[in-house]
Amino acid sequence: MSVFRSSSFSVPHLRALPAKRSSVVTVLDIGSTKVVCLIGRLEPRAETRLLPGRTHDVEIIGVGHHKSRGVKAGVIADLDAVESSVRMAVHTAEKRAGLTVESLIVNVSAGRLRSDVYSAEIDLGGHEVERSDLRKVLAAAAAQIDNADRSIIHALPTGFSLDGERSIRDPLGMFGDHLGVNMHVVTAEQAPLRNLELCVNRAHLTVEAMVATPYASGLSALVDDEAEIGCACIDMGGGTTTISVFAEGRMVHTDAIALGGHHVTMDLARGLSTRLEDAERLKVVHGSALPMTGDEHDTVSVPPIGDGDADMPAQMPKALLARIVRARIEETLEMIRDRIHRSGYAPLVGRRIVLTGGASQLTGIADAARRILARNVRIGRPLGVAGLPAAAKGPAFSTAVGLMIYPQIAALESRGVERAGRYRAVGGGGRFARVGQWLKESF
Repeated sequence: MSVFRSSSFSVPHLRALPAKRSSVVTVLDIGSTKVVCLIGRLEPRAETRLLPGRTHDVEIIGVGHHKSRGVKAGVIADLDAVESSVRMAVHTAEKRAGLTVESLIVNVSAGRLRSDVYSAEIDLGGHEVERSDLRKVLAAAAAQIDNADRSIIHALPTGFSLDGERSIRDPLGMFGDHLGVNMHVVTAEQAPLRNLELCVNRAHLTVEAMVATPYASGLSALVDDEAEIGCACIDMGGGTTTISVFAEGRMVHTDAIALGGHHVTMDLARGLSTRLEDAERLKVVHGSALPMTGDEHDTVSVPPIGDGDADMPAQMPKALLARIVRARIEETLEMIRDRIHRSGYAPLVGRRIVLTGGASQLTGIADAARRILARNVRIGRPLGVAGLPAAAKGPAFSTAVGLMIYPQIAALESRGVERAGRYRAVGGGGRFARVGQWLKESF
């Protein structure tokens, strides 16, 4: 893989993953609570019914993770602290894989992620759709992008139309009078992206591509039927909760809110007057998003903030702890419900929600989500990757695994928008299938 550079702002692009050759890919998930580095070997695979569209089998050969410092609500607040965490995670993964990392794919949660859809239509005159027509219609959609203050992370044609007939995935070679396209564009503010790349560069590493966290999580946690029929993937991380909506196999909407599992920990630390480490332990061991049904007199031992021998642990009602946890979880889920409703994609989501991310492991959260979101809910874990240690097979590692899957489907993106619009593009490209071939060649 290689990296292209822009004169004013370094813009990473993925080149094509060799379709018939093995490759080694390194990814970095920089979160608010942990930094994860995965090194994987990608081996070509034949097309199968299981996980269609995947061009390679993924085997993880190196895993490293370290406590995240200097990241608040997904935003880098301390470059030195984040650099140190990145170095530690990458070093551990390198040691286990027995190789040295020079470049990697990194996730993006900050920068006020935003989704926009741009539509365009051109006249065909009744002739066959050619690559030049695809170039024209994609350029017409990209020409509408006019915000210079944000950067493109993903540009996904979500569907073409011919003479009003919609949901055509590959119109090449078909006949019609009018060719249209809908393009889903995910953008973020430029400053957080610059800081993210700067932080990685300071660790003597190069960013190959940036991938929106909700996209990576959906690629990892959703099964094919869910992505095809329509589903929302909710990644509940430490500092942020992200939303991605998939339909017909494509991501059609994304959003993020600055609430996560760390906010529950903070609420407990304040409400119980204890240290953050102890509040985190209490959340994991005793926390629940469900109403208390047991004895109201049940208590838990809460260590005090002070270090003196005279400071004895306090006995707090377990019901109090549950109320603190439940209040924040319900607030987060209600915000998710409202965001999905306001997005206009609630009908596409249908009756299916997948929760993933570290905070989704809280006891009772699936039941609380079913009640508040009024949909079927399951907890999503990373799918389709071999070699993960047992500790990395849970929802907390969905984003990292999704970053490893991303190079195989990056060809679905249009790479020409940075030329047609005033945005700068950040993300991947490639040629892994026929549709990927003409999208790559479109500009």
